[in-house]
Formats: sequence, C-alpha cells, structure tokens
Amino acid sequence: MGMFCFQCQETAKNTGCTLMGVCGKKAETANRMDELIRELKRLALTRKPDRELGLFTAQSLFLTITNANFDSERIRKQIDRAKELVGPNPPEIPVGVLACENEDVRSLRELLTYGLKGIAAYTDHAAMLGKENDEIYAFLFKGLAGAAKETDPDTLTTLVLECGEIAVKAMELLDRANTETYGHPQMTKVRTGVGKRPGILISGHDLRDLQELLEQSADAGIDIYTHSEMLPAHSYPAFRKYPHLYGNYGGAWHRQNQEFASFRGPILMTTNCITPVQESYRDRIFTTGMAGYPGVPHIPDRVNGKPKDFSAIIELARRCPPPEPLEDGELIGGFARNQVLSLADAIVKAVKSGAIRRFVVMAGCDGRQKSREYFTEVAQTLPPDTVILTAGCAKYRYNKLALGEIGGIPRVLDAGQCNDSYSLAVIALKLKEAFGLKDVNELPLSFDIAWYEQKAVAVLLALLALGFKGIRLGPTLPAFLSPGVAKVLTEKFGIRGIADAPTDVDAMMNGN
Repeated sequence: MGMFCFQCQETAKNTGCTLMGVCGKKAETANRMDELIRELKRLALTRKPDRELGLFTAQSLFLTITNANFDSERIRKQIDRAKELVGPNPPEIPVGVLACENEDVRSLRELLTYGLKGIAAYTDHAAMLGKENDEIYAFLFKGLAGAAKETDPDTLTTLVLECGEIAVKAMELLDRANTETYGHPQMTKVRTGVGKRPGILISGHDLRDLQELLEQSADAGIDIYTHSEMLPAHSYPAFRKYPHLYGNYGGAWHRQNQEFASFRGPILMTTNCITPVQESYRDRIFTTGMAGYPGVPHIPDRVNGKPKDFSAIIELARRCPPPEPLEDGELIGGFARNQVLSLADAIVKAVKSGAIRRFVVMAGCDGRQKSREYFTEVAQTLPPDTVILTAGCAKYRYNKLALGEIGGIPRVLDAGQCNDSYSLAVIALKLKEAFGLKDVNELPLSFDIAWYEQKAVAVLLALLALGFKGIRLGPTLPAFLSPGVAKVLTEKFGIRGIADAPTDVDAMMNGN
C-alpha cells in the first residue's frame, strides 16, 4: 500500500485509494498531505491561535482538499513552515488515516477533519476579502486537537456537531464578504456562446482573483469567460460593469480534458478543482491561491495588499485564437437569498394555491461517475409543479434542461457556488416563518444532495446543525463513514443513500 485516502466520493471501490488517487494524486503527494495534517494537529496542540496562525492553518487544510493541489514540493514547504511554528519537541502523533485502529473513532476523526477542511476553504475565501472570524480559527485548532488525540466517540460526536455550527458561521462570513464587496446576486442571464476575440478562462471559486483579472485586462482586447464554479460571478452587480466579462464556457470541473483543449486561450485555476493537466493545454494553464500542479506556472499571492500580477496570462491571451464554440445559449442564475426572498409572496401564494407542490434541494458537487446521471434523471422525472433549488457544480447535471417555469418562477433556482448553500438554508428558514411553521422539516421541501469533496461535508454538517433532516446523499454514502457512525447519522438525522430516480422522486413527492 503506497498511500491511503478515502476523503472523496470517487475513492477507489468506495473503500480507499491505495496506489494512487482516482483524482490523479500520486502516492508521494498524498503521503505529504497526511504529514501536513499531522503537523497541523501538532500546531493545534502546542499553540494558541491568532489570526496569522489561523489563516496559515486554514490555507494548509485547503491545500489538502481533493483536486486542489498536486504539487508535492509546495506541500513540503508548507510542512516545513508548520514544523517551524510548532517548534522543538513536538507531541507524538502518528501519520495517516489508518494509524487509528478503532473504525468508529477513525470514522468520527475523519468526518471532523473533512468538515474542518471545508470550513478552511470558505474561511480562506472570506479572508481574501478582508473578513475573518477568530471563533472559526479557534475551532480549527480545537477540532484538529480533537482529531489528533480524542478517543471517546461521544466527545468526537459532539465535536462533529459543533463543526456543523462553525460551518454555518464560515459560510455566513463568506456570504457577507461576497455581498458587501460585490453586492447581492440578482437574476442574471449568462451567455454560453463565444465571441470573436481571444479569451481567458477562469475557473474555481475566488471572486477577488476574477475582479483583479478583469481590472488588469480591461483594455487588452480580450474577453474573460467563467468556467464551472465561477459561473455565479455573473450575478453579482459589481461584475456587470466589465463589458469584457463575456459569458460562461463549458460545464463542471471534470470536463476539463475536453473543454480546456477547445478553449484555445489561457486558463486560470483559482482553487480546486484542477484535474491532471493534459498536453493539449499544458502551455496555457496557470494556478493561483491554494491551487497547484507540478510544472504549471503559479501566480504568487498578494504582497502588502497589492493585487496579484496577471500580466503573463493577459499577454499570452493576446497571442491566442478565440475560443472554439461548444454551445450557443444562455443560463439563468442569481437566485441567492435576497433575490428569492423578494419573490417570497409569489412563492407562498404559489404553494398555497397548489401551483408549487414541492421544493427539492439538489445542491452539491458534480463528478465523473456514470451514476451521477441519476441527478439528471431526477430533474427530468420531477413533476412540473416542483421547483429545484441548487448551488454548486451539481447544477451542471440539469441546468441546461428545458424545465420551464411556474407562474414566471424558473423551475431551477440557482443560488450560486457550493458555499451559497447557505443562501438555500436561509431561504428555507424564512419560508418556515412565512408559513408559520414550528419546524423547518414541515416545509414541502426535500434534499437530494450530490457530494464529491470536503466542502460538501462541511455543507452537510451545516445543514444538520440548522435542523434539517431526511437528507438523501449520493451517489454513494462516504467511504469514511463506518457502519456504526452511519447508523447514528441515519437514526438521529435521517440521512440516507439514494435509490433510483423514479423511486426517490415518488418518495420525495410523498414527503419521505
């Protein structure tokens, strides 16, 4: 066994990757990530968090998220820095997931750790926009310390539930950072065709990177296209002042092999998800932030508050041909909480009249597996009096389907990125008030969530912390859930796996 990793949904045989990652991660990289996690646990056991240590820890955790960073040398430097911060005589902690032999304790430790990774990603994005929260940093340390040493299942379960509460605060912090900086998202139609000028394709989640790229390329004679999780940027009012923000190109992250080749211009990866880089675009791809890949140029972080320097990407773009068209249509988004709640009266009226019979939250992640066609089939099978609420790249399984409207309300309401699942939760809680219900689970609302990586774990724990129950999770339940831990989640929160589209749609329409 060269490595062991089971943190993502596509892990080998739904048990664990042992030779190399299904994601393309080599054993050396995976093992260095394990070592970095150990050093972060040591840091949590030996130091008290301040903002510098808190952000370092958040960014280090972010480096280890699936498909974020494949650069072993960069991870080694992060390990070395962590060791410096820990100092001499570090506490003894074994390396790797399997070092814990008790499967329930191991399961709870990893569930906690993966929740922390998701929180860390959202916390880093907020920090890039000047928003930080000492309580979140403190919990990163508390959670890592618990994952390092705690052996009592009850104590670990309490930490996992607290992790969900902190995940809510992390998503709220990022929501506030985004909306105070760029305005509240508004209903927006986004082009999916291409223009006649050269372009830059920007993927990932970091809105500040997009802002700085747009500012620096304004007079360069090129267009900027969003990809995958950057699509929701079009809905923020602040980005509408850039006429060269042309549209969205392609779909979810796992189609990079085909879409990056046909784009023909440079690509900027701001965060996960990056896949193994192909020769067809190797000389045109760049990383920045926590993203990284061996041999790929990396745009350094900001220094003293100055913007990143995207001049190399812009100059390359000017020498490239325009993108090859993939499609020519439009997508509609911008249905975050403010936009949807402005329609609250119409929505309540539609529910009371029977025009809307049920809401189905189909947020989360997309992935490569054929089993994810299930989510397309669910969207097609749901009756025409249902509304789909979505966020994250899972939407690419159905956001281009002609599903129509209900009284002028689109049947797919796209709140944005995966962190914008916070908006969906706020919408549900506000609708609970509007209908005068005591429990959010009394709403005509079902959850059918697609998960892939650790930010989805944080979102799931956040939903549990907010009181939502009966969540369907697929395409598979996480491999890191032991039978014992899975049983607890099922009995206490009603978490369940998916079946097939007709069966699950029938159950959801009947409130199950």
